[in-house]
Amino acid sequence: MISKLKQLQPIDRLAISLILLLNVLIGLLMLTGDRTRPRVRDFSWQNKVVGSVDTAFILTFSRPMDRDSVEANLQIEPPLPGKISWVGKRLVYTLTTPVRYETTYQIKLDRAISSIGNEKFGNSIQAFTGNFRTPDRAFVYIGVEGEEKGRLILYNLTLKQKIILTPKNLVVKNFKPYPRGERVLFSAAQWSNDRPGLFKQSLYTVNTGRLSGQQLTTESTGKIDLVLDSENYQNLKFELSSDGKSIVVQRINTNNLEDTGLWLLRSDTLPQRLTNRPAGDFLITPDGTSILNPQTEGIAILPLAENAKPLDFLPSFRRVLDITVNGRESAMIRLNRDATPSLFLVTNQGAKKELTSTPGQILNCKFNPALPFLYCLVTRPKAGKKEYSEQLNLEAFDLTTFKVKVLSIIPDLWETVMSVSPDGTALLFDRVVEKNEEPKIGDLRTNLGTAIATSSIMLLGLNQNQPSTVGKLQPQELPLRGFHPCWLP
Repeated sequence: MISKLKQLQPIDRLAISLILLLNVLIGLLMLTGDRTRPRVRDFSWQNKVVGSVDTAFILTFSRPMDRDSVEANLQIEPPLPGKISWVGKRLVYTLTTPVRYETTYQIKLDRAISSIGNEKFGNSIQAFTGNFRTPDRAFVYIGVEGEEKGRLILYNLTLKQKIILTPKNLVVKNFKPYPRGERVLFSAAQWSNDRPGLFKQSLYTVNTGRLSGQQLTTESTGKIDLVLDSENYQNLKFELSSDGKSIVVQRINTNNLEDTGLWLLRSDTLPQRLTNRPAGDFLITPDGTSILNPQTEGIAILPLAENAKPLDFLPSFRRVLDITVNGRESAMIRLNRDATPSLFLVTNQGAKKELTSTPGQILNCKFNPALPFLYCLVTRPKAGKKEYSEQLNLEAFDLTTFKVKVLSIIPDLWETVMSVSPDGTALLFDRVVEKNEEPKIGDLRTNLGTAIATSSIMLLGLNQNQPSTVGKLQPQELPLRGFHPCWLP
């Protein structure tokens, strides 16, 4: 054997020596283990601005981890409830409540260990600290006075900063923010074409300046793009899907009023007709696959496809007021035999629970995205009055106990619009003052067509632990003149 080795060339002997050395090193490594300490290789939200559409972050580790030790030592400040799942060396943290806006979060992990090796040979993780923050509190509304009249306005509540988004020549009718708040879809007409009975409104988008994953800036703010013109059709009610990819519009042919129905718009495609019949106060489902369309006998669930047959039908209900983000619950109106409305909580499993009824009206309802509460604008009879009269209440329904409490009484106002903040901590509503005369050219008008004299915007903080009783929550009037306030996501 030795004689054979001597017969080898020097380079062959060198190669064999290296092989033997590598085998020895591999053996030592197997005996002692990997002495490098495990670490967090990637944090998906590191230094990002996270909004209400962001529901989970991922921690990727350099080595397989002891999962119990990671879960026991993971800290988030301020606390952010969530559920943990694992995919290999990745930890997925799914939020159970939305992030709180205008907040900086810090995530820490220390003392966790790897699932291989031992503490002597470096299986204790390198200490990790990550950070992310949430957007400023901001909302959009329609101005009512002076240079702001009829224009879409962005107000940053955190910075007390106001930005006018749309030009003077357009009067905005309605709007819907996109999921990340970087754009707003709105309907508007030229002031010269805006008069009672004339619907010459087109659909546009406008940039807010808040780019995806970034804070509000003035860059590209106010950039407007035409989405759908009004040359051959009147564009009436519209809805934007929760992913921002689909728009459904109710349209009427200007040359044939019987040609009416719902149309679907998607990016880079021509408008597609969904139905050829009049639509009610419809909503797109949170998953973006169908619409809830009120009809005479109930509510039809229609797929977002041309001339498709209904997927389901909900008899007796007349209107859908709101749907939870996960699509599991909805607030619906049903008319009783005496024509008074009742408010129902309806689940996607078919369960129905009556929450309240009133001889007045149930104008609007919004779910709290963070807590099991439903906020509604309801008209009730005034107590102690000989003659029948009504007052407008802002009421909170606890969806766990099904108890209701009055949060605020809004005096003599019937066309009030409200919006619940993405983190469920505050509520906006408007107080519209109507003119005591018929609307004329140049007037802003409510949804019912009455002329608007002025309007203020109110901010109501919501107790995250328990809705308050009447008198304890006092709405704050903001230094703004406008109506239809809506929080940016």
